[in-house]
Amino acid sequence: MRRSQAVDIARGAGVDVEVATTRFLLYGLLPGWFVPGLADWLMHRRTRIEDTAGMKESLIHALMMAEVGAPIALTLRYRINPLLLSVQLGAAAVHEATALWDVRTAVDSDREVKPVEQHIHSFLESLPFGALASLMCLHADQVRSLLRGGRGDPYAWRLLPRRRPLSPGYLAGIGVAIGLCVALPYGEELLRCRRAARERKGDGGSCGSRFWWHRRAPSRSS
Repeated sequence: MRRSQAVDIARGAGVDVEVATTRFLLYGLLPGWFVPGLADWLMHRRTRIEDTAGMKESLIHALMMAEVGAPIALTLRYRINPLLLSVQLGAAAVHEATALWDVRTAVDSDREVKPVEQHIHSFLESLPFGALASLMCLHADQVRSLLRGGRGDPYAWRLLPRRRPLSPGYLAGIGVAIGLCVALPYGEELLRCRRAARERKGDGGSCGSRFWWHRRAPSRSS
């Protein structure tokens, strides 16, 4: 490669960086989130979450999915502006705090969090930050507007539809993928934990009934 060609590429000549980055976000990073999500669910199943942390950790997982899913849904429908950037930054911070709570809950419950699962967590935590960094690079003008508090922009704090809406086919495909790779497995996990909790409660009740019967038996015979 000649030096002049390298300089042209560095300056963006002949390369539509915005289109390339948008394609990476839509067809690379977002679908890539499903893979570690499924792997994490599989690790929970292998370590029998229903018999350790149970409903508490599974509900935390549902909360984390909502913390990531809500900003994604808004970003797919609406234009990047200071309002949406604030939602994304806040959701990323809350998701990170919830991730720490999740690991602490698992450790306190004696569920074995293996090195493989910890490595999977590193992907799940880094992907939102990677997506947010890419969006902020694409919309540097909106980042500057956010830093100014949206002054001079009457639409800074309103949700505005995207100028070029995403195709219905893409949105439908992402919706199906979320249903199959997120909602279905983690819904199964929650139901499994709920069923195990009910079974434990039923066993405890039967043990309590037997204890009550033996305690009262002497008084009945007297």
